[in-house]
Amino acid sequence: MVGTHALLHDDTGIERLGLVVIDEQHKFGVLQRARLRQKAVAPDVLVMTATPIPRTLAMSLFGDLDVSEIDELPPGRGPVQTVVREHEKLAEAAEFVRARLARGRQAYIVYPVIDAAARAELKAAAAEFQQWSARLAPLAVGLLHGRLAPEERERVLSEFRAGRIAALVSTTVIEVGIDVPNATVLLVENAERFGLAQLHQLRGRIGRGSHASHCILLAGEGAEESVERLRVLERTRDGFEIAAEDLRLRGAGDLLGTAQSGLPPLRIGDLVRDAALMGRAKDLAKGILTVDPGLERPENQHLRPLVVEPMTLELSRTA
Repeated sequence: MVGTHALLHDDTGIERLGLVVIDEQHKFGVLQRARLRQKAVAPDVLVMTATPIPRTLAMSLFGDLDVSEIDELPPGRGPVQTVVREHEKLAEAAEFVRARLARGRQAYIVYPVIDAAARAELKAAAAEFQQWSARLAPLAVGLLHGRLAPEERERVLSEFRAGRIAALVSTTVIEVGIDVPNATVLLVENAERFGLAQLHQLRGRIGRGSHASHCILLAGEGAEESVERLRVLERTRDGFEIAAEDLRLRGAGDLLGTAQSGLPPLRIGDLVRDAALMGRAKDLAKGILTVDPGLERPENQHLRPLVVEPMTLELSRTA
């Protein structure tokens, strides 16, 4: 069965459920993912994402999750160059966008809010749509956000896919599920208002064809301190490296609870600094449990309270 979040609320269940695959894992909360797993007795679970949320990365480091990493792009994908600029560079960025559109390419222009009434200090998609329509005239510019009626959203996306709209001014509704290989430019204003993982997801909308692509992250006024954080995206397209920086900045969350970010109750260890050491500990623990799964050997019996008591605690909290 393939579905959306609606599967969470389907109480009929699936007979003989053996495997749960959760795509775009960062779009699901902890309790939502747990609810899917509880539709059967201990199904295998595969979660997939380009950028793990801090809690998931922490669970991977602690050994709760095994990790498989796909570190290469599908064939036929072009390179993506990412640059971070301060807000004074908007005119230059707009000229760059226009030049790419003149070559027949398309662009996404992303804002953090729909209208200025929501956050007066932020640029808003609805207002900036008028500005971009003037800047890029006579090329067609479209507007996309979550308040549009479903049929209007689909109409705008269809026009964009068909190439009749050259530039799409949008909120983060384009973050997943949109594949337009001819779109090669992503410009994000107020980029400091987005998490690194979310910006990496947005960047995934370009570079889907053979043409070179360009991601421009414009920081807002007074956001000079945020520029260094954004430069992580200039350096790498590795989702795990970006997630590790997100983990360093936001914390790992509660591994036994539901918080997906925040500071964990560690007194000595550091999830980012000590990742290699934790990996060694994980391998050693696996080796011991492979040889002595019940920890019954004399040399391993002192480890049993360390394993059994946390497991009991986790089960009681789940209940």
